[in-house]
Amino acid sequence: MVQSIVVEGFDAFVEKVEACKSSGKPIFVLFSGSKDASGKSWCPDCVAAEPVVKGALSKAPEDAVFLYVGVGSRDLWKDPNCVFRTDPRTKLKSVPTLMKYGGPQRLEEEQCAKADVVEMLFEDA
Repeated sequence: MVQSIVVEGFDAFVEKVEACKSSGKPIFVLFSGSKDASGKSWCPDCVAAEPVVKGALSKAPEDAVFLYVGVGSRDLWKDPNCVFRTDPRTKLKSVPTLMKYGGPQRLEEEQCAKADVVEMLFEDA
């Protein structure tokens, strides 16, 4: 069964990825606008994508790790110097972004809300 982990912020993301990498399991990461106290993201595309991505997890390899990463507030994300945008491990252009960590496979924005496309990313792992 896919192991799901939720983290908030860049440092927590790096810590979890580094911990998971040694297992050799495939790692999928969904980067999303952070959620408020009511559990809703400020990013409408992220709100649309989350149930699609979570629903498609059944297509991922049984031993996969799925990380849901909150990138911070809208203001933090919009800063061109945001670490999620600038760090070579992520190089995000938009949220939501779904990627297979360590590989070229990456879906951005509205692609993340298309079940067939998301399922293909998980199946090709």
